[in-house]
Amino acid sequence: MTSTHSPAWSAHRKARPPSSSSVSPPPGSGPGGPWPGRLRVAVWLAPALVVAYAGYRRRWMSDDAYIYVRTVRQVLAGNGPVFNAGERVESSTGTLWQWLLVGAGAAGVDPVSAAVFGGLLLTAAGFALAGIGALRTYGGRAAVPLGSLVLLGLPPVWDFATSGLETGLATCWIAGAWLALTARPASPATSVLIGLGPLVRPDLGLVTVVFLGAQWLLVRPSWRGALAGAGAAGALPVAYEVFRAGYYGHLVPLPAVTKEASQSLWGRGLGYLGDFAHPYLLWVPALFVAAAVLPVRGGRRGPGTARAVPALAPVVAGLLCWVYVVKVGGDFMHGRMLLPGLLLMLLPVFAVPVTRVGTSAAVGVGLWAVVCAGWLRIPYAGLIGPAGIADERGVYVRHNADPHPVHHTFVGAPHHLEYTRKVWAARRSGAPALLFGKDARVAGNARAVTASYVVLGLNGSVVPLEGAALDPIGLAYPVAAHSERVRQGRAGHEKHLPVAWLAADRGAAGAGPGNLPGWVDPLRVEAARRALRCGGLAELNSSVRGRLTPGRFLRNVAGAWERTAFRFPNDPVRAERELCG
Repeated sequence: MTSTHSPAWSAHRKARPPSSSSVSPPPGSGPGGPWPGRLRVAVWLAPALVVAYAGYRRRWMSDDAYIYVRTVRQVLAGNGPVFNAGERVESSTGTLWQWLLVGAGAAGVDPVSAAVFGGLLLTAAGFALAGIGALRTYGGRAAVPLGSLVLLGLPPVWDFATSGLETGLATCWIAGAWLALTARPASPATSVLIGLGPLVRPDLGLVTVVFLGAQWLLVRPSWRGALAGAGAAGALPVAYEVFRAGYYGHLVPLPAVTKEASQSLWGRGLGYLGDFAHPYLLWVPALFVAAAVLPVRGGRRGPGTARAVPALAPVVAGLLCWVYVVKVGGDFMHGRMLLPGLLLMLLPVFAVPVTRVGTSAAVGVGLWAVVCAGWLRIPYAGLIGPAGIADERGVYVRHNADPHPVHHTFVGAPHHLEYTRKVWAARRSGAPALLFGKDARVAGNARAVTASYVVLGLNGSVVPLEGAALDPIGLAYPVAAHSERVRQGRAGHEKHLPVAWLAADRGAAGAGPGNLPGWVDPLRVEAARRALRCGGLAELNSSVRGRLTPGRFLRNVAGAWERTAFRFPNDPVRAERELCG
């Protein structure tokens, strides 16, 4: 953001004492001589090193991260940013993370290793940036860790320091955007950085809105400056949204359609919040942090707005993130979706000045962190809990019989191994094959191998790039994604496309009963085949499978809203009746 008068950042600097104009004051400044300077370096560096160590000790790769990897492999193979060649589907929720992995792969780095260790480095960098931002708030005063200790005591933080997902990037972006907001609010580069939120994860657009509002309050630009700042912040996200609507035909990534991110499931979401807060007794560090907040308010001298806005903005953004997660019903991975909001709320007290109250709070949180890290655990470690929430890392440790399951073998999961062997046998045979999980095989498909399996990352790893790796819940299969919910239960697993649809959509045209397993009703297959040629389903398939001409791109953009909202009955007979009349 820019202003027509002298830059607000310069004005703020003139209003502050010299010791607050940089992160590290000259040696000997501040109370106690040179020791506070060394202490401050330790305060921001030590948490970064600790989280890097803890994350490395629990390094792993989630199945959902392998969904990113297949798209990366398709891009590098020249098939475009798709999950399956010939079908324009956006299966990656974190757009920026996907393209960072593409860059790593183009440079010759294994995408799996880049996802795991790149996420770890970004997590550590995020902790360092958060510490620098907090220290900057207090000028030359010595400080002790506080909010960082809360995060370091939580096992989910260690788990998702890697995992191959975009969590590390989200941590680094949140901390970096906040540091830029506190350090250079008038800079156009700050606006650009803040605007990246929706590309890191769509729900982080909430953080972008709050931070842009905070930037406006700090700078108070003219209307031209405000428009320039908004343009800088929105240029990349808006350009990508136009590309998304035209290329994929949707306004959001396909997993958001599958998980019905616009609906409200408050009860299940509150259960997800409790599943995170109760096992670790999060109310204990919350009390200590609250006790330290009031004294911290006097940490920096200067105008009230310049002092309050950077402290309040991340708290407001973090609360909004938590409200959104609760509204949509949480997630199936324990704690994962609540970590960005928790980080945001802890940013202003990531470190606090050395005062009697601040130091006492740090000691209290530190004792809790030791107990939490050493003994407090969820009751379903290594399993899927009764509410459908999983200790995701523990599950994959068990399935792979490996304490560090980065490259999955599934030697501890016979059902996954059976499916993998069936896919590899189909690949070796060279004959077209259509596989429904581990239960059936139908010859006569047009592709080399088309396979549907609920564990999509595994499926994408074993099905060749020229084949089609599908999933019945619709994370990368648009027909399944746009079907109606069939049950309310585990987050992200509430849709299930019957096999009749897959046989109709992907099987050979006119395939008779002899080509179907005995438990598939050929009449339902024919009903599904007719429904696929009618109404919204026909338009959906044309938008993602038709040749991408300029006209098709414009039609995709024009129909993106209606297409994203389109749903059809799971039952083929009902769907045929509704879509075809």
